[in-house]
Amino acid sequence: MKATKILLASAIVTVGALALGGCSASPGESADGEVTLTFWQNSTTGDGQKYWKDTIAAFEAQYPDVTVKMQSIQNEEMDGKLQTSLNSNEGPDIFMARGGGKLADVVEAGQVMDITDKISDATKSAVSSSLSAFEIDGKNYGVPTAVLPSGIFYSADLFEAAGVTTAPTTIEELTDVTADLRTSGVAPIAVGAKDAWPAAHWYYNFALRACSKDALDEAASTRTFDDECWLTAGENLQKLIDAEPFNDGFLTTTAQQGAGSSAGLLANHKASMELMGAWDPGVIASLTPDEKPLPDLSWFPFPEVEGGDGEAGAMMGGVDGFSCWVNAPKECVDFLDFIAEKGNQEAYAKAFQTVPASSDAQSAVTDPVLKNILDAYSAAPYVVVWLDTLYGQNVGNALNVAVVNMFAGQGTAQDIVDAVNSAAAKS
Repeated sequence: MKATKILLASAIVTVGALALGGCSASPGESADGEVTLTFWQNSTTGDGQKYWKDTIAAFEAQYPDVTVKMQSIQNEEMDGKLQTSLNSNEGPDIFMARGGGKLADVVEAGQVMDITDKISDATKSAVSSSLSAFEIDGKNYGVPTAVLPSGIFYSADLFEAAGVTTAPTTIEELTDVTADLRTSGVAPIAVGAKDAWPAAHWYYNFALRACSKDALDEAASTRTFDDECWLTAGENLQKLIDAEPFNDGFLTTTAQQGAGSSAGLLANHKASMELMGAWDPGVIASLTPDEKPLPDLSWFPFPEVEGGDGEAGAMMGGVDGFSCWVNAPKECVDFLDFIAEKGNQEAYAKAFQTVPASSDAQSAVTDPVLKNILDAYSAAPYVVVWLDTLYGQNVGNALNVAVVNMFAGQGTAQDIVDAVNSAAAKS
């Protein structure tokens, strides 16, 4: 990946200067020099869980005075639990972070360690193309583990059975394809709207197509939807919803939990498509009957939308990584350096079936679907971080809820704009 390919909005979120507390008297260090690090991550089963157990064991072997206590938290519960823990001044030493406004809010609250001059030069070099996702006001507050561009995953077998020979490149073509798929007897598109963010991702991508880069940059700075393009994005989404492309019961469908989730519907050929980030192949594999990768899984970028101001090929995406609590022991940074090493990043990519943040490890990506995603990501003129991440938790939650209301037939495009602007005014 190019060094300039970092998600645009993360670099322009700014916060005031802070006097962060030092960590000389870390609660994780005992009198005899033994150190305990508490670690929160969101992989609860399968190869991802095994990766973290193996990585922790390897780290502890290299640092015999350090014990890492891992807690696995379901993805949809992570943000709320983490915020509660941080606000109680008892945050985990190492926690999952995604940059953008969410990280900026934690920085502003003085709850995360500035690691700008603490992480190794080797780490900075390996993850240089995505490190700025965790940069606030020129300082670094986390180390990335994966880059996660989004697009539409689909079953090639179900497409073929419906007579669909090519992946759609425009939203009009996508609408036509959904009609063919519905006629063939399967749900065209699965969406886990119960978890809110999967439905909201449809709005994010319509905004990516409707809004210029300047409009996106301005919104990232102000956290408001003042440009007309934000209304247009909602109107375009409403047109797609009106075509009824989504699975029956999508409002009560979860994203990643079990065979009945949106990922599970695709994994079991009950639905043809799902809009999701580059972690999806691993999730889908965990939900197939034999818990192996879906053989016919394919991918295409979010379709272009006529009349929009977004540049062709622009992508929505995210960066997963980890940060240190402001009062964590210094060994927290050692752990971040450790997981950024080439071998550990290659193992991460294999375990999670995703794209590693380390450029040194990206040669380990051999899956055709992921290689296709990586090629599109590398060619994209710019990539925009998920809007709920970009805007921070309070504004992002308001946005996601407003989009779900539209999916439920209880909200309009104007309601989405109004909800974001109202939440921004209060934050």
